[in-house]
Amino acid sequence: MPSGPQIILVLKVLVSAVTVLLAASLVALAAKKPRLHGRLNTVFFVLTLTTVLAFEGLLQFVDVSATFDEPARQALRVHLYFAVPSALLLPFQFYTGRTRRRAVHVACGGLFAVLWAGTFVTGIFYLPHTSP
Repeated sequence: MPSGPQIILVLKVLVSAVTVLLAASLVALAAKKPRLHGRLNTVFFVLTLTTVLAFEGLLQFVDVSATFDEPARQALRVHLYFAVPSALLLPFQFYTGRTRRRAVHVACGGLFAVLWAGTFVTGIFYLPHTSP
């Protein structure tokens, strides 16, 4: 079974990877390439939800109190305050983009950007990936 620091390190790598995809999709949008934006967002959507489900599944098999010390549990809790709402918003954001409901998609995109920024900052900079 992986240790707490190993789990968090993998989570950091995955959050970084999908954030690069999100940034690339925004660059495609700025370059007026909406099809590429949509394709990159589809990959972002699938990888992000896969990561969330895999991480949640892993936490079902790991004794969180034994795997993570208290500061790591607290940092993980704060991270999840951003990650869970963004994961819940993501299917709606994906749907509005696919069905070309631009006004709703853009409005939700602003909220999603704030939640994802919190997910990224807390996931990369606050979660400890070394043993205390």
